[in-house]
Amino acid sequence: MPRGAGPRPAVKEREKGFTLIEVLVASAIMGIAVAGILGGLSTASRNAAKLTQMDRAALLAAQKMDEILVDPSIPRKQPMQGIFDRNLAGGTTAGWRAQVLPFEAAPGAGAGQWVLDRVEVEVWWMDGSTRRSFSVEGYRRGILRPGDL
Repeated sequence: MPRGAGPRPAVKEREKGFTLIEVLVASAIMGIAVAGILGGLSTASRNAAKLTQMDRAALLAAQKMDEILVDPSIPRKQPMQGIFDRNLAGGTTAGWRAQVLPFEAAPGAGAGQWVLDRVEVEVWWMDGSTRRSFSVEGYRRGILRPGDL
């Protein structure tokens, strides 16, 4: 019999499954991925909340601006302010400030003549303990009253 031609020792088949090192590496990779996904979700949620607040503020500002633009009896050069109903403001404390100022009048204009008014509206709301605000401005045509210029 040639050398090495004798019976061979039985080769033990490798057991199926994962080694401990493979499981640890896979767990570490999964942990990193989950942490990244949760961080992204948290950021997206914060951004969505801010966009919702800004959208609500824009709607409230537009509403208040419309009220002021259609009311010619609102006096010029007198600051106005108020608080919005909590239901309109999404359950948070919110308010507004506004002012109507003469913007452009004809040279030598006096009472009874046309003027272009600038209307400024600022809406503010509380975001936790932080006060945030949103401002808009518009223009309207009006008639000058004594003392407006």
